[in-house]
Amino acid sequence: MTTPSRLPDTYGQGSSANLADILERVLDKGVVIAGDIRINLLDIELLTIKLRLVVASVDKAKEMGIDWWESDPALSSRARRDELARENAELRERLARLEELEPRRAEEEAP
Repeated sequence: MTTPSRLPDTYGQGSSANLADILERVLDKGVVIAGDIRINLLDIELLTIKLRLVVASVDKAKEMGIDWWESDPALSSRARRDELARENAELRERLARLEELEPRRAEEEAP
């Protein structure tokens, strides 16, 4: 006769498979956690914090229209190149305007 153990089941293969299944489902379907924190004092709003958390795979996020990391220069090399190209174009435009003003200034300063 065996007596039932009072100790919890140890983490075996079944537990990790379940965790992997849960993680796969969460990434496949996506999870949204939202909450607001509002602090008022005598009907005067002092602080409002809105929290939004989306956990999903990259493919699911793109499917939902979330792709901010593609335009963030800190996270995307293509966005970094685009940012440098835009900055370079702005500097070239400023230089061209300054070069246009320089002959006029030289004429104005000439005695």
